[in-house]
Amino acid sequence: MTADRTPRPGVTGGSIRARLLDRALTTAIARAGAPGRIRFTERQLYYEMCRVLRPVHTVPRRVPLTPAPPVRYERFEEALRRRDGETPGLLAPLPASASTPYRPGEPDLYDYGLPRLLVCQSRSVARMLLANDLHLEAACPVFAADDSPLDPRLVAGLGRVDGATVHVLHDASAAGIALTARVRAEVPGIRVASMGLVPRHATALHLTSQRGPAPTPLPATAPGLAGAPSGLEPRELEWLAGGRTAEVESVPPARLLRTVLRMVRGPRTSGSSVWTGLRELRTAGFMTWPSN
Repeated sequence: MTADRTPRPGVTGGSIRARLLDRALTTAIARAGAPGRIRFTERQLYYEMCRVLRPVHTVPRRVPLTPAPPVRYERFEEALRRRDGETPGLLAPLPASASTPYRPGEPDLYDYGLPRLLVCQSRSVARMLLANDLHLEAACPVFAADDSPLDPRLVAGLGRVDGATVHVLHDASAAGIALTARVRAEVPGIRVASMGLVPRHATALHLTSQRGPAPTPLPATAPGLAGAPSGLEPRELEWLAGGRTAEVESVPPARLLRTVLRMVRGPRTSGSSVWTGLRELRTAGFMTWPSN
């Protein structure tokens, strides 16, 4: 007798994959918002789903890895559309023409000194940090890179404070590394510090990476190379020259918030508010960028 190979209704390969993706998405939503109901972007949710499907983040950090995505973004979007109702914690899509940086509400606020300011390469990342009140906790305005040039009154406020710093949060990419030099040129005389990402962060944290065409110019001659934290190692240059990139949004949301808050705020003083203590409790247990 010949076995009946007619697929049964509801158990096709496509439906099985869809169910697996739906389950992975449900788990990713819970993880992205934990702990403490963190707000997150759609791309952050996508990368969290990638970690659910391929948990390479559990591999020891001494093993350098930047795996390719285990699922295409289009499949993730399909799974997201299949969900009924709202997705807790997910920020609504940002219109292409929207601008959401923090701006002082009263003109006289520009007359005070400004000790710190954060520039994000990605507007979505800037929006996510604002949605989670990082600008309030760190007393730090948050802007997207395409908001430049910065308001001259903000630059003047930075100049009134000794040691004022503009922090730059960027992707591990040739364009991201070059952003630090671009910002430095816009605020002459003000300290500009890159907080990453750089390739060694991406490989140590096992972040999902994308691959595209090789950058032009190559990272070894790209503007901003001297501004990268501790410089770039030969293996990092090779990683970039191969067209590899790792987005800031590939970092788990809780880890990203805790790291940025720590680096922007600097060494902790003896005084701390109840609000700050509660926020740190909700992100306890997440490690910062690796130093080497």
